[in-house]
Amino acid sequence: ELQKQKVTASICGPGSGKGTQCGKLVEKYGFTHLSTGELLRNELSSESERSKLIRGIMERGELVPSGIILELLKEAMVASLSNTKGFLIDGYPREVKQGEEFGRRIGDPHLVICMDCSADTMTNRLLQRSRSSPQADDNSTTIAKRLETFYRASIPVVAYYETKTQLHKVNLSYTGEPERSHLDLKFNNFEYLNFGIVPHWHLADSISRNK
Repeated sequence: ELQKQKVTASICGPGSGKGTQCGKLVEKYGFTHLSTGELLRNELSSESERSKLIRGIMERGELVPSGIILELLKEAMVASLSNTKGFLIDGYPREVKQGEEFGRRIGDPHLVICMDCSADTMTNRLLQRSRSSPQADDNSTTIAKRLETFYRASIPVVAYYETKTQLHKVNLSYTGEPERSHLDLKFNNFEYLNFGIVPHWHLADSISRNK
């Protein structure tokens, strides 16, 4: 059943503003928004054995293994199958192996949107967020490690999807209406593809600017 669903996958750096943009797209196009970050936080609050494993990984500033993320995504998608027009997945895949596994078990994206944001902007946003809502993984040291890990993993991810899909970039270093309209235009241009109303997306970071 999952392979029959219209799935929009998104990848972007932490603190890039992808959550805000994804929320606007969900509201406008009626998707079910699944954020891997939110799924992880919900799992952490459950105090399950899986949550203990995830907590240790996040406190070290490391990426949660793809197998765990895919488990959480599939569970959430199955739970919403009877009441959704499609899925907008925020924060997955983050590595080529995740994209390959996602493609095998769910399906490859048809359209890849890279949401570009500088490392300085992402760092500042994460630090501001930590002051208003403290999180164990939001301090200067772990933020730097998270960004380094993300860039290292994302460069080959972008290259992987460049060979498989159409890739577009949108600047998220600021949140002005011109860029929001640009994002809508990118989406609307692909809204009525033969694949259906919901094309597949992939949100990525400002790799070329921050190598």
